[in-house]
Amino acid sequence: MSSSPARVLKSIGPKLVPFFKSVSVYFVLLAEQPSLLTACFKCLPIISLIVFVLLHGISLSKEYTFSRRILTGLVFSCIGDALLVWPSCFVPGMGMFAIAQIMYIYAFGFKPLNASLGAVLYAMCTLVICILMPGLNGALAIGVPIYTVLLTTMTWRAISRVQFFEELWTWTKLCSCAGSICFVVSDTLIGFHHFHRPLPYSQISIMLTYYAAQLGIALSAVDSKENKQTVKER
Repeated sequence: MSSSPARVLKSIGPKLVPFFKSVSVYFVLLAEQPSLLTACFKCLPIISLIVFVLLHGISLSKEYTFSRRILTGLVFSCIGDALLVWPSCFVPGMGMFAIAQIMYIYAFGFKPLNASLGAVLYAMCTLVICILMPGLNGALAIGVPIYTVLLTTMTWRAISRVQFFEELWTWTKLCSCAGSICFVVSDTLIGFHHFHRPLPYSQISIMLTYYAAQLGIALSAVDSKENKQTVKER
């Protein structure tokens, strides 16, 4: 079984200090002017999470498959963060995040399926795409719907991992579940802000939910070996 949240908190807390410090620095500065320095401050929290995952062990062995996929998703997210600092790089940045979502989907897997949840989420996804479509043109008219479907799929798979009734859940699965929901909130805010109508305090709300999302997903890599073993035993 994986460790209790209290024990894990004492273990992982110090490793998350760089993440929280870098997030604090980002929000104190809240730089908007496109520059390499702005990109660095924006990427530092994700780089901290990449180091966090690495500190929990990584190798090419099968038992680290989950961690490797989460790590790869964080790396592409970091590249996407840097690109999105410049408005002209929005499409390439979205492409990097699309790859990140694919890696997260592969990490979370498709068992259990939970088709009813998927149907509900894809219905909501379709509604959001329909609302945003009038504001999309060119590559965005294709890229945004594709990315939205990938984001929805990632959220579906993350939530489906939590099975309260069968007691096949762990605190790390809850973290990925919460993280995926925060990711949806963050990217939905981006979509509405850029392609529907400007939102007040958009940068703060978007980045706050985004960093919370990546934190939750990164935490899902903690004790991933033990979690897999628990599932096998059941």
